[in-house]
Amino acid sequence: MAPAFLTNLIPKRELRTQGRPLLVALGTVTLVQWGHFWTGVSLSVNSLAAQFGRSTHDITTAITLTLLLRSVGAVIFGIASDRYGRKWPLIINLVMVAIMELGSGFVNSYSAFLGVRSLFGIAMGGIWGLAASTALENLPVEVRGLASGVMQQGYAVGYLLAAVINLFLVPEVSVAWRALFWTGSGISLFAAAIRLILPESEIFIRAKKAELAAGKTTKNKTKVFIHETKEMLKSHWLLVIYSILLMTGFNFLSHGSQDLYPTYLENSKGFSTHDATVSTIIGNCGAVAGGAIAGWVSQYIGRRLTIIVFVLLIGAFIPLWIVPSSFAALSAGAFCIQFGVQGAWGVIPIQLAEMSPPAFRATFPGVAYQVGNMVSSASAQIEATGGDNLRTTLNGKDVPDYATVQGILIGVVAAFVLIVTIFGPENHSSHFEKHKTAFEEGGGRDDAFIEDEDTPVQEVSEEDSVRDEKEKQAENA
Repeated sequence: MAPAFLTNLIPKRELRTQGRPLLVALGTVTLVQWGHFWTGVSLSVNSLAAQFGRSTHDITTAITLTLLLRSVGAVIFGIASDRYGRKWPLIINLVMVAIMELGSGFVNSYSAFLGVRSLFGIAMGGIWGLAASTALENLPVEVRGLASGVMQQGYAVGYLLAAVINLFLVPEVSVAWRALFWTGSGISLFAAAIRLILPESEIFIRAKKAELAAGKTTKNKTKVFIHETKEMLKSHWLLVIYSILLMTGFNFLSHGSQDLYPTYLENSKGFSTHDATVSTIIGNCGAVAGGAIAGWVSQYIGRRLTIIVFVLLIGAFIPLWIVPSSFAALSAGAFCIQFGVQGAWGVIPIQLAEMSPPAFRATFPGVAYQVGNMVSSASAQIEATGGDNLRTTLNGKDVPDYATVQGILIGVVAAFVLIVTIFGPENHSSHFEKHKTAFEEGGGRDDAFIEDEDTPVQEVSEEDSVRDEKEKQAENA
């Protein structure tokens, strides 16, 4: 029996005929919610600076390296997913993340910490594209907007969980900040276990059966995959550039408002670590709410218009985010800003999936997302450097003016995202799940739909029509 809200959103026929894909999609959304527990550095900047005897600017180098190398992971794991299937590349990806998180908690030198976080960036880079493509292609069109918003806020849920652990566990254990990374490792491993017990995506099961029946070998399929990739790039190079510009703006928006936020509250507003963490939790509650609401709204008013509305909300709430000095007002500002930032972000998984070349739904969005991350990787260092040069006073003490720095950065980036979104494409409610995969001949073309798609649909429709008629008669009786 499906939950009541699903029966309202998804037609009965979809629930009966797509039980297995729905299981894969909902399970993937769940694991992403738990698996995005990767924000330990942002929450531990001051602790890490004390541990390694380094400045805030030096510690943010770890964030920069992680973001720089995520594009490498996006390419490697995205290609593996579009070529071989969704399941095992994602499992391997999550296990690698767990190993690197574990290693982050054992390092004793600054150079070793940077090395582990660099490798962590490669592993982390593949997760988003693989998870988004797996979840969205296995869900009916009617709920993809909502699923996009919920899935994207896995990051916010992970950040929230990390903040709670940082608030209650870290101060109580002798290993301090290391416990945060070790907990993240366990949660990522748990996410891998969830994906392990779920089946492969239905689209790849169908494609592999078809290729096996046609007598295609692994060598043949790899050759076809390389050819179709070249064809896709020839046709969509402008879309590649646009997607990177869009994701550069979005990543500056999220990292610029999050990575140095706890440090900003502590150093510029005089908050205790406890209060800064609580404010971060409140902000992430706003992020979760904004992402889910925006994703759902986008199903009705469109992807681009939803993004525009939520980016305008960001601009409206910047003063509340940086001007006050009280805990209540700044926490309200954090909630509202993250409601806008992650609301706009909640539309991104489905927006990228719908406008991407259909056969490359893991590689294309994942690489665009992570190249945008690479370009915006220095956002925390930009803010740290700005704070070094733009100063203010707090209780008679000279401190970095992170409030002004972050306000300027987010204002400029929000304007950039607004312009790029207005002039960008939209392919609302695209049926990309009916497209050939990248290792099938012709998969690189946008019109390469599955030839025999109508046959099983017709057979199911006849059976369902009788069943629906009986249900209708029973209800009337």
